[in-house]
Amino acid sequence: MSNDIVYNYPKEKRFTLAILQDIQKEYGYIPREYMESTSHYLNIPLTDVYSLATFYKALSLKPKGKYAIKICNGTACHIRDSISILKELEDILGIKPGETTEDGLFSIELVNCIGACALAPVILINGKYYGHMTKEKVKALIDDLREVSTNE
Repeated sequence: MSNDIVYNYPKEKRFTLAILQDIQKEYGYIPREYMESTSHYLNIPLTDVYSLATFYKALSLKPKGKYAIKICNGTACHIRDSISILKELEDILGIKPGETTEDGLFSIELVNCIGACALAPVILINGKYYGHMTKEKVKALIDDLREVSTNE
């Protein structure tokens, strides 16, 4: 495993979060080996790196699916029944929030707000917003994503 990401930064503790963000961007999660190399390179305890990696919700220590689905459960979305959207996704994919499908295609995360209240209920998949979601739209969207993955 290459440590180029880690070594791109000066050997200063203040760059820990930036290093972890770059690792997350590259791999979709933060492998333990990278936490260890970050700890060694910056000469800080591994527990400090781990604490930072687990403090921020945007960072993950587990691989996420090719399609990382974030379901907004902020006030506007919750009022417009975002929980039924979550339940539909759970039924279709057979996973709960924080889990990834066995084929590695999908993961689900329930989040507090994604800042798109006018689109409520809204989900975010790999940076793309899908608004005014219904159970029917969720099923069609998952079917489309599966088809795209099959044809790649």
